[in-house]
This record gives sequence, C-alpha cells and structure tokens, in this order.
Amino acid sequence: MPSTIRQIPLASATHHHTHDFHQIVITLCGSSEFEIEGLGGRVNAFSGCIVPAHHEHYYSGYGHNRQLIFDLPEDTPALTGENRELVALFDAPRFFGLDNALRHYLAFMQSELAQEFDTSTNSFQQDRLAATMLGALKARLGKDTHTSPKRLNLTRIDRFIRQHLADDMRVADLAQIACLSEAHFSDCFRAQTGLSPWQYVKRQRLHAARELILQSRLPLTDIAMQTGFANQSALSHAFRSSYGLSPRKLRQSDMAPVNVSSSNPPSGPLAGH
Repeated sequence: MPSTIRQIPLASATHHHTHDFHQIVITLCGSSEFEIEGLGGRVNAFSGCIVPAHHEHYYSGYGHNRQLIFDLPEDTPALTGENRELVALFDAPRFFGLDNALRHYLAFMQSELAQEFDTSTNSFQQDRLAATMLGALKARLGKDTHTSPKRLNLTRIDRFIRQHLADDMRVADLAQIACLSEAHFSDCFRAQTGLSPWQYVKRQRLHAARELILQSRLPLTDIAMQTGFANQSALSHAFRSSYGLSPRKLRQSDMAPVNVSSSNPPSGPLAGH
C-alpha cells in the first residue's frame, strides 16, 4: 500500500487510538501534545514524533495548529525494497526536532504536495517524498547507533522516574541523565534491560498505580494523574492490557495476586537492578 501524507489541525480535546500502520507527525505551526505508551509531552513547531504501529497514543492540539502526518503501512514502498532499512526508525516511539536542512526539505514537500499531480502518480510521489524524509531522519536519529553500548546507572534513572511519574517525560529527559543522545541512550537502555525506555517508564507507572490502588482510597482519577497517565481511561486501558483486569476490579478483589501476561514484563524491579 502507498504512503499517505496529509495536513490537518488537531482539536483541543484529547483523543487516543492505535492503528496498524506506522506514523510520523510533524507540527508545522502552533503546538500539540502527544503521549505514546506513557512517554511524551508538548510538540512545538518544527518538531515531531514517531508513532510505531500498534502503539496507543493520546494527542491534542493547542490553539491554531497544523500537523503534517505521514501514514506508513508496513508494506509501503517507502519502507520496503531498497528502503527496507528505514523501518528501523519505528523500533520505538521517539521525539525529534528538525534542523535547518530538514526545515528546507519540509518547505519543498509542502510545495510539492500543493501541486496537482495525476491520480495515477500522486501516491508514488508521496512515497518518494516520505522515503527521503525517513532517510534523513534515520541518518540523524541513528547516527550513533553503532557506538559500543554504555553501562547505564539504572539506580539514578529509576530514582528520576519515580520522582517525575506525574510529569511529562521524554526519552530526552532520561538521556540527559546519562549524557547521551536519545538514539544512543535508547540503544544502551535496550541492550542493558531488554526494554525500551518507554516500556520501562510505563511499567514503573503501572507498578506505582497498582500500589496506590491497593493501599489507598484515592479516586482512580487522582491515581492516574499522580502516576503520569493522561486520564482514568488511559490508566484503565493500560491496566487491562498488562494485568488482565481493570483498576476498579483490582480494588474489589481483596488484594488477590495479579498475573501479568507473558507479553508484558513483571511489575517489580528489573533483574539485577
């Protein structure tokens, strides 16, 4: 299937969904808010985010805004054939800013998209434009991926996460602790823990929320806010996906042990951590 590139504003109301194709969102003007599986924050003009397929994400716009959105099915020409190495961009959610060269290319893309191409060639033109943007992003975000993995101070990272569970948290915040770029930090983190940073932060948030549910009478809305979930619905969805029951059911279950599905890591500390 071909790629699709579109320009739309985002409503101020928060929405969430998942989809079976990869996506890149670039804010052209104004700002937006994105949370992808527990990581995210404000995305200003000439910044963007990578949303891998099947990753739940929450999003909203602020005031007058416009977003350039790339919808990229896994079998799109922009991610297959001679472009197949570009799919590595979608190994995990990521946020990025556009340098001057990419801003110029963005302006060129907008000019090209405004042209009246024949229907038969329009989809191929969008694939070509998308593949060039993906290649440029991969060159920038993955430029230090071949550096030898650095041993991270997980105790320090874990302390930071616990102290900022209720805050917007991005990979850049964690990478700064280790004095690494986002791409290198993500590679080191996965090599050391077997998890991506966003998976680990989500697990920590779920663990903290579970403790509050079992040990307090706080409303679920307050627990969601204190542990970094966008709202009670986001908390409930994450709970059902990881634990197989809702927070309300857990609170009513006489504190029975919760079985975590094999596709999700246990909620305790990492082995050796």
